Formats: sequence, C-alpha cells, structure tokens
Amino acid sequence: MIGRLYSWLTVAVQPLLVLKLRRRGKVEPGYLENVPERFGHYRQPPETVGQRIWIHAVSLGETRAAAVLIKALRQQRPDLRLLLTHGTATGRAEGLALLREGDVQVWQPWDTPQATRRFLAHFRPALGVLMETEVWPNLMAQAGAAGVPMALVNARLSERSLRSALRWAALARPAYGQLSLVLAQSQADAQRLRTLGAPVQAVLGNLKFDADPDRAQCELGLGRRAALSRPVLMLASSREGEERALLQALSRLPRPWAFEVLIVPRHPQRFEEVAAAIEAHGFDCSRRSQWGADLSAFAPVGEGRIWLGDSMGEMAFYYSLASVALLGGSFAPLGGQNLIEAAACGCPVVMGPHTFNFAEVAEQALAEGAAWRAEDWHQALQRASDLLGPDHGEKVTRAREFALRHQGAARSSVGHLLALLHPAASLRGGPESC
Repeated sequence: MIGRLYSWLTVAVQPLLVLKLRRRGKVEPGYLENVPERFGHYRQPPETVGQRIWIHAVSLGETRAAAVLIKALRQQRPDLRLLLTHGTATGRAEGLALLREGDVQVWQPWDTPQATRRFLAHFRPALGVLMETEVWPNLMAQAGAAGVPMALVNARLSERSLRSALRWAALARPAYGQLSLVLAQSQADAQRLRTLGAPVQAVLGNLKFDADPDRAQCELGLGRRAALSRPVLMLASSREGEERALLQALSRLPRPWAFEVLIVPRHPQRFEEVAAAIEAHGFDCSRRSQWGADLSAFAPVGEGRIWLGDSMGEMAFYYSLASVALLGGSFAPLGGQNLIEAAACGCPVVMGPHTFNFAEVAEQALAEGAAWRAEDWHQALQRASDLLGPDHGEKVTRAREFALRHQGAARSSVGHLLALLHPAASLRGGPESC
C-alpha cells in the first residue's frame, strides 16, 4: 500500500519538479539541458544488447568517487562501455571528462515507475552501480523486474539518514533488500546498512583515497604559495552561512593578519552571493575568474582583501596553495565535506563540530594527526594559527601519509563488481571480506 502511495506521489509532483528545474536553471543553465531525460525520454537510439555498465553518481562528490572506480574498471576492462547518470548540474559537468567514445551520459530518471521502467528498457544495462547513497524505491523495484543486478559502492549511511529511512521502513527495506552487492566505507556504515536489509559483502574504505590530485595543479599551487610572504588560510567547500560567519570572525581580529584568506564555495551558483558578502564586510574581493588561465593577475592581496575561488575543477590548486583549510559544511549542521583531497594535497584541516556525513574519515584523520577539531569560528582560527607554526611541515607530512595509508578500495571494488557481472569468472586475488 505504501509503495503504491509513494509511486502516485512521485507522478503527481512531476510538474513541481519541472518548476524547480526552471528555477535552478536561471542560476545554473545545466539544469535546463535535456530535461526529457528526467522522465525517461532519450535522443540516443535504444540498446539492442545489454553490455553497458551503468554508474550513477548523483552530484559532484559522488562523481569524483566514480572517476576513481571508472579508472580502475577500465584497467581491468578496456572494452568497457559506460552509461553515466547524475542528478545535479555540477555532477554532470564533472562527469563529461570521464566519457570515452561509445559512452553515454544522461540524467538520473525521476523515481516514478514509468520513468525508471523506460530508462532500464532503453539502455538495458548489464550491471547498475550506485555511488554512496542513491537507493530509490521505484528504481530498485524496476531493476529487479528487469533482471539488472544492482550494487551500492563506496556505500555510506549516517545515523541521521538511518533514522529517516527507518521512519519509512516499508519503502526502504525492500529497496535496500533488492541490492545484489553492497561495499561499505566503514564498519559503522555496514552495520547501519544491514539494519535496512542491505547485503553488505565487504568493508573496503573510501574510494576517494585512491584519487590522484592533479599534479599540474598541485605544482602550480605550491609554486604560488612559495612566492607569498604569508601563509594562506582557506575556507574549503563552504556552505551557506559559513562565509559570513568567517568574515565576521575575521573582522574582529587585530590587523595585520598572519595569513592570506581564500574562500572557495561548494556550489557555483553562490559565487556572486559570496563575493557580495566579502565586500559587504568591508573587504576587497580578488576573484580567481579574474586572474586568467595562466594566473597572470594573481598576486598577494594585502590587508583588507580576500581571495574568492570562483572556479570549478581546481581544488587541487586551491589545497596546494593553502597552508591550512577550514572544512566547509562542518561549521553549520550540514554534515561536513570530505577532507581526503585536502590530505592528499598535504593540506592540514580544521573541522567544525558537524562531520556526520563523513564521520569515519573525520575520526581517522583526527586520530592520525591529519585534522583537528574546533567547536566554533574563534577556536577554528586559533587552531589554524597554531598549525601555521614552526612544525607546519610535520603536519603536511602527516596529512599526505594519512591519504596514502588508506588506499586500495578501488581495486577491491572492481574485483567484486566483475564477479557480480561474471559470476563464473575467478577474481584476481579475490575480494576482501569484512
């Protein structure tokens, strides 16, 4: 009964979804592209033989994790034909770089029985791979009806998400139970997923540890940092409200500051808003988009000016430029962003009190000296100042070692996926169990 009601509601609210896409599209035009795909209508010819591996990466973070998995998959299967889906414009834009000739990229279908059925019938994937969290009731039911095995990879589930899912257990349990394979990030994630009936087969860690930061960007950032007379304090992947709170805290600090300040918002639609906030607090704003492709206009900004990282795909440059990063999303009750890329670039991290989205990685980083905790902005600035002391080089080394120590999830994940795709085939080295 609850399933039929859910399906009826997903169909009924489709006009509201279209309105939402139009509103988002005014700021991010990518949302206005190929809208019929959201409802299971495609320009590509239908597949006649189910050979594609379908990978769903809803947003930017999941797409970056998918990039690591896809690279490892192509090493084992050079003939891989990929079907890549997303739910956000930033995810889709990031995913373009992952495509090769013969691959297809479309929007995730809206979770109605009709759209998900059309999607699966049109592309006929041989295997579906959901990144991290994206388990939808109708999508899973239709995959089961179509005989498509489904895997949840790099899987995570916070305590908050588990409580929410249990309130809708009549929907959640059948959906998670339909999965053929679940590869969890941590033992805690595995336990929560099993509570929902998910068949967790292994705990492999986080795929993002296997990502290689862009070397050219890292070298550029380190070179620019070496030319500065002061270290750089970065607010990384900031969310709404955090920039203003930091700007207020900075306004109360005595001048001159001991560091330059760089703010990199998480979402591109907020770049103009953050630039306006910087100027409203009495600071000049030096924007990455004004420096040029070769950074010819980049220069130390001096007192009263703040850098704004208003570009996409340059986090390795920003983390390498920074001497310490404040972790966005963790100073508001939003669950935090992932700190792995910062560690891989040798950038120590100060986290706020809210890291429930990446609790395991946050605790590991704290225990291994790659991150530090602060309860408020005043304490965060004090922690950051301490990290910029004489032993800063040791903190950089600890961050890089932390990132290297936890690699290996990608190769193990590929072994499990290929075993699911070809059950009779032997695995190289065998999958690692819990």
